[in-house]
Amino acid sequence: MVFFYHILVFAPLPGPITKLFAQGYYGVTFFFVLSGFVLTWSARPRVSTSTFYWRRFARIWPSHIVALLLAIPVFYTLGTVPEGSFLKPFDAGILSLSVVLLQGWWLAPLILFSGNPAAWTLTCEAFFYALHPWISRVLVPTLRRGALFFAGGVVLYAFVYRLSVILWPESVLVLVPLPVQRLPEFVLGMALAWAMRSGWRPRIHPVIGVGSMVVVIGASLLSQRYLLGVPILQYIPTFTNELFTVACALAIVSLASRSLAGKRSFFEARIQVKLGEWSFAFYLVHATFIYIALRIFGFQEPSWRNILWFFALLAVDIVAAWALHSFVERPVEKRMRRWKDRRDQARIATTSDEASVGVDPLGDERARTR
Repeated sequence: MVFFYHILVFAPLPGPITKLFAQGYYGVTFFFVLSGFVLTWSARPRVSTSTFYWRRFARIWPSHIVALLLAIPVFYTLGTVPEGSFLKPFDAGILSLSVVLLQGWWLAPLILFSGNPAAWTLTCEAFFYALHPWISRVLVPTLRRGALFFAGGVVLYAFVYRLSVILWPESVLVLVPLPVQRLPEFVLGMALAWAMRSGWRPRIHPVIGVGSMVVVIGASLLSQRYLLGVPILQYIPTFTNELFTVACALAIVSLASRSLAGKRSFFEARIQVKLGEWSFAFYLVHATFIYIALRIFGFQEPSWRNILWFFALLAVDIVAAWALHSFVERPVEKRMRRWKDRRDQARIATTSDEASVGVDPLGDERARTR
């Protein structure tokens, strides 16, 4: 979805399908909900908070830096920026924010989309990761029913926030940074994952779950064109992100329930799993190669011939994603995780030895009967 959205800057297709592809940025919403779900589903109490933070850092930062270095010569220039160009003037100070994933805390496009433009979402993810252990401490005691109420409260908050922005467009609410705005999507995924870990098994067929995402996007497009005068329905475009967030949640829990019931789905095919492993790397590099094509070949007028560009750039992005995953993401993450695991094991062993001989903070040893 995000690939289709970004390729419109280079090679759009003619007709209404362009409006469909223009909704592709909602793929980020799915990613945020899924991220909260997966991290909570896989969380284990024996993993310390510091280890959790290190593992998330090892997961995203090495690939991010490589993708950033690739993006800088594509999106920046040391010379004068031509009028109407997507190029930005080189600014080491602004780029440093991208290095440490802080650029998403500014709404100014020059900062928000600095470095690798797609990486603004990593600022959100870093914020989510920072809060995950602490939100988990609230979720864990709630069990199934409490987690579902928590999820409902998150959804209600999201709709109320959007309504408040509409009613008071001049208020400070519109200045809320994106990581805070998008937090409900991540927390919803967390709450639903904990509910399922606590035994909740919703009976939602995957066709309904996945289909709900299609319905929301379709309803948004139709309401923009045909239903603007119809009460209630005219507000669908305003709340599309919130509606799509709920649809993403339905899709995820329906597929998770099916998997837990021992039933396979199309998304468990080997090629799907492999593409899923490459998906983070794909996200990091896909826009860069689209803009490389834009710089080399220039904007392509809307035409069905642009489908060839779709396939060509999709192939290039997949190959680049495979390379980034295989030679950076996976090996570097493994090394960084092993380093932290060895430190944790050494610390545990030291603590165990000290406890066995009775070492106090002053270093005195006292015999201890165990």
